[in-house]
Amino acid sequence: MVNSPAIALTIRKATVEDAVLIADISHETFYETFAPSNTKENILKFLNYQFTKGKLITEVGMPDNTFFLAYNGKEVAGYVKLRDASVPAPLKNKKALEIARIYSVSSMIGKGVGKLLMETSIQFAREKQKELVWLGVWEKNYRAIDFYTKWGFQNFGETDFLLGDDIQRDFLMLKYL
Repeated sequence: MVNSPAIALTIRKATVEDAVLIADISHETFYETFAPSNTKENILKFLNYQFTKGKLITEVGMPDNTFFLAYNGKEVAGYVKLRDASVPAPLKNKKALEIARIYSVSSMIGKGVGKLLMETSIQFAREKQKELVWLGVWEKNYRAIDFYTKWGFQNFGETDFLLGDDIQRDFLMLKYL
């Protein structure tokens, strides 16, 4: 019988000093999540032109963005980017917070990282006195859609997402708090 190491998840709010780490984990988790279902050319174009490390580093210091990092011991296990900026037209008069990105590193999927990040996001939204949280998710990211549905998110629309040269459809989902 083999004992697996214990999972000791913690979370902390990121600072601008974490910008390079967040950029690196953003690239890693995006690639791990979407490369198997997309062409190499579109993934590389997206990562090298649309989702560059420079752009990601800049995001960390922007006033409308808040990042939280999840750790398993001393190892980064995932992150969430929350954005308190513009909202889709159907939510125009709502106090809403966007869960812009929520990712777990592949080795930690199914070990509670997503749950911890979602709990933190919802708590943060409540502290900001938001009515709801919302997000966009690729229509073919079935695992994520299932995760959000279990958390009580409901579809309220859709939008286009450009991945390289491929225009994809994202579902827009919301959860009232």
